[in-house]
Amino acid sequence: MINAETAGIIVMLIGLYGLISKEKPLKQVLSINVLSIGLVLFFVGAGYVEGGDFPIMPSDPVDPLPATLMLTTLVVDVAITALALAMILRNGGEWA
Repeated sequence: MINAETAGIIVMLIGLYGLISKEKPLKQVLSINVLSIGLVLFFVGAGYVEGGDFPIMPSDPVDPLPATLMLTTLVVDVAITALALAMILRNGGEWA
């Protein structure tokens, strides 16, 4: 079974391949999203602590900063995607 870091790297490479090989703006935006999700998966997998507790539990505190940063990354990615899609629509770009 593969771990989260390996899966994240594979997903990032798929997104990078799509970004390099596709010419249509919509496919490039979706490839950037796939690359970003792979990056988040990699960092979440790298920050996983075996036997760790939730960050809010006082028994064995775990640093909540990595999870917070990854959540912020996902929110920023949604905003960037919305902006990119609005720009594609405004410029009359090809969709497929």
